[in-house]
Amino acid sequence: MVRKIFVGARIFDGERFHDDKALIVADGRVEAIAARNDLPDGEVVTLAGGVLSAGFIDAQVNGGAGRMLNDEPSAASMDIIAGGHRPYGTTSLLPTLITDTSEASIAAIEAAKEAVKANRGVAGLHLEGPHLAPARKGAHLAELMRPVEDRDVKAFIRAREAIGTLLVTMAAEQVTVAQVRELAEAGVTISIGHSDCSSEAAEERFDAGARGVTHLFNAMSQLGHRAPGLVGAAIDHPSTWCGIIADGHHVDPKALRTALRAKRGEGKLFFVTDAMSLVGSEKDSFTLNGRTVRRERGGFCSKLVLSDGTLAGSDVDMISTIRYGVTYLDLTLAEALRMATLYPARFLRLADRGHLSPGTRADLVHLTDALAVTATWLSGEAA
Repeated sequence: MVRKIFVGARIFDGERFHDDKALIVADGRVEAIAARNDLPDGEVVTLAGGVLSAGFIDAQVNGGAGRMLNDEPSAASMDIIAGGHRPYGTTSLLPTLITDTSEASIAAIEAAKEAVKANRGVAGLHLEGPHLAPARKGAHLAELMRPVEDRDVKAFIRAREAIGTLLVTMAAEQVTVAQVRELAEAGVTISIGHSDCSSEAAEERFDAGARGVTHLFNAMSQLGHRAPGLVGAAIDHPSTWCGIIADGHHVDPKALRTALRAKRGEGKLFFVTDAMSLVGSEKDSFTLNGRTVRRERGGFCSKLVLSDGTLAGSDVDMISTIRYGVTYLDLTLAEALRMATLYPARFLRLADRGHLSPGTRADLVHLTDALAVTATWLSGEAA
């Protein structure tokens, strides 16, 4: 048995902090959190203060390290993207294919099968489109959007069985309640997004098994006092999870603070980056479906825009969202960490990660007191 013993940092187990304790890892899995005076033999890893937490989980990553998944939907691209986000504490992510051709979707599914088996941080696949609403297209191409067909349902179910974790963003207008129910019962994670639907239409799909909404507030019908829209339905529905982009550009912090206070039930808000290829890259532009996206510096972090000013994903990384949450959203450090670890794990039903309990993966991140990442580990090995 290969055992490592991590000492010297506060340990956050996904629920609470442990002071003056050690994290014991055996064969890549968490064995225990133990008192410092009662430790087994093993390699001691001494950390210089700060916090040791489960690694971050990002359910929406379009690119990183100079690579966009849409440009080359391959296992190699997924590995490069995962590696580009690891310095920012992300140890599990879903490479995300935005609206594209059927051929691109098929390629991404095949790539994800291989990338998940490699066990280097790719935890599944997120297909954000093509079943979105043109009325809320955002930076996606409306001409590629279409309703869900029976063949799509069958393909998603097969993909979920092969990959393990498949998240699909769909507009309520493009998928029927019966289709949502069939997909959910087969284990596909459905998120409603890029949708101009009524709150009633959203609630019907949540009740049928849709688990969440994609980037709350962005590209969706807004909260009105007589027409609550998708925003209102998501906040009010007790079992619905809500991804949020906390970068200072996508949503005003007042709106996020309001949503955090108002969210009802067991579903929670959790962080996603919606990151594009420029995260982990020094470039200032890239192309998206033949259109130039440029980086505009300023604010909490830089933003990414098309020529008409439309936001095109984000330039934020996961540790920055945690800092944003603590600084601007009135979050405790514990809750900000949960929003990057425990909550996305629960949303995606990744029971073996996102917290530090006996038997979970030893995917770890060490943070300084100033919330800078110093190191990450995948299954207990330095990454």
